[in-house]
Amino acid sequence: MRCTKTISIVAVIVSLVTLIGNNIALGAPTIKDSSLKVERVIQGLSFPTSMLFLDSDHILVLEKDGNVRLVSGGTLQPQPVLSLNVVNKNERGLLGEEKIGSSLFLYFTESDGGVKNRVYKYEISGNSLTNQKMILDLPAGPGTNHQGGKLVVGKDNLLYSVTGELQRNGKDQNIKDGPDPDFSGAILRVNPTDGSPAQGNPFSANNPSSTPLSHYYAYGIRNSFGLAIDPISGALWDTENGEDVYDEINLVNPGFNSGWKLVMGPLAQSGISENQLVNFPGSKYSDPILSFKDPIGITDIEFLNSSKLGEKYANNVFVGDIRNGNLYFLEMNAMRNGFKMNSPGLDDKVVDNTQELDSITLATGFTGITDLKTGPDGYLYVLSYQDGSIYRIGPATK
Repeated sequence: MRCTKTISIVAVIVSLVTLIGNNIALGAPTIKDSSLKVERVIQGLSFPTSMLFLDSDHILVLEKDGNVRLVSGGTLQPQPVLSLNVVNKNERGLLGEEKIGSSLFLYFTESDGGVKNRVYKYEISGNSLTNQKMILDLPAGPGTNHQGGKLVVGKDNLLYSVTGELQRNGKDQNIKDGPDPDFSGAILRVNPTDGSPAQGNPFSANNPSSTPLSHYYAYGIRNSFGLAIDPISGALWDTENGEDVYDEINLVNPGFNSGWKLVMGPLAQSGISENQLVNFPGSKYSDPILSFKDPIGITDIEFLNSSKLGEKYANNVFVGDIRNGNLYFLEMNAMRNGFKMNSPGLDDKVVDNTQELDSITLATGFTGITDLKTGPDGYLYVLSYQDGSIYRIGPATK
């Protein structure tokens, strides 16, 4: 097991001040593809973590400190839709949102006789959120980092959430003599009505519905800031932050064991064998689809469910980072279970030098990307953390 220095997203955020001064032109991202342009459409947000299109005229944006903000008709409204009393130390805070029908789901950290991460369900009523109902009660410690928080709805209309490993040392983290599963370092798949385990979850056959493991879709997750559903195949993908090496992009099949705390990056580079991992019945370890040997602070992942940027980009993958302020582009292979590695150096599925990183970099100059979304107009929207802005990537000529 590695015992090296943890690279914290919060530490990366703090260092963004230096990065902005040295490497990033604040508020002036640039894009390599001359057929596209980047324009800032919203500013004035405070450390935004997530955005959600309600329709073509309304966006809900979460601010880490607890405010749910509304963008209406292209204007950031002055008063929050909702202000929550969140615990926001380090990577805790108001972190994720998703919508199913008229219901909005929020993932945030709060203190209620102890610090917890919770998912609440609200009903959207005009410009208000009503009928708060807790559906998931999750751990938030002992670590103040690695909280997870992203939410996504699958093609199965079920809710997926991710919680980081919270610096725990249990079976969820592949420690065989550690505590039993406790919702840490896991991707959950639940019924959006009440948070109960979804039918057909990979570990439900061997575990009562009251147990954490029955809720699991995947485990062995270290620190994730990105979940996405492939609009063609319906498969789930995630991003994960490594410790001292290897950020990851993963195809998350049912029962996926991502390998942490024994493995980050390719298994062959870890000195670990699969039988050393905690292998719950129905689980399967898989290598990342792509690894970044030098961590970039990988954040969100988005499949552009649109051809408005050109066929090259339709239903392919965009990924952001918070360390460099870069937006990356990757083209899916024909089987949609991996990427076309157009750079010869990426045949090993590891980005391990600046040339390989540059080959997949589409745009630069964002001040830490926290969310990516396909807008109702078919363009790509980028949420930029440090400058509190939303950018739109669209055709250079309309």
